[in-house]
Amino acid sequence: MKLIVFCLFAVCCCSLASAVMKGIERSQESRKLEEVLRHLRDVKGSLQHSEKLLNTPPQNIEDCCCLSALQCFRDNLPMQTDIAEKKRVRLFKSLKHPLTVNGLNFCTSGNNETCQACASHPKQKAEIFFKRLEALIQNAITRLRTN
Repeated sequence: MKLIVFCLFAVCCCSLASAVMKGIERSQESRKLEEVLRHLRDVKGSLQHSEKLLNTPPQNIEDCCCLSALQCFRDNLPMQTDIAEKKRVRLFKSLKHPLTVNGLNFCTSGNNETCQACASHPKQKAEIFFKRLEALIQNAITRLRTN
């Protein structure tokens, strides 16, 4: 009888610890995404008026396509050689960080085959590129906080 009670207690403790760890992970992911937003705003101010056209994922991205959209944004991040370069590098590293990737991984079905290739996204001005990236990150932060 004592063994059964002990086993039930252990199962309860494990499930509680798992829930706490999941909450901590979501909190870390949310903080990392907020950091990405800060870096994005730093870069956005100096590069958004660029006339360069960039492959830009759509405004409303399906859950399973968030990671491919993130990859597309990373790959198309405008290059500069002036003071903004350090800010751009920080943003690029933040976008590549595992917490950022995990924070944007909302695909529960594993069906990301319907995602468009980055090269097939229409080319948009840098201003639109940055607005859409910012919207993607803000959407992820909102989802992490509400789940």
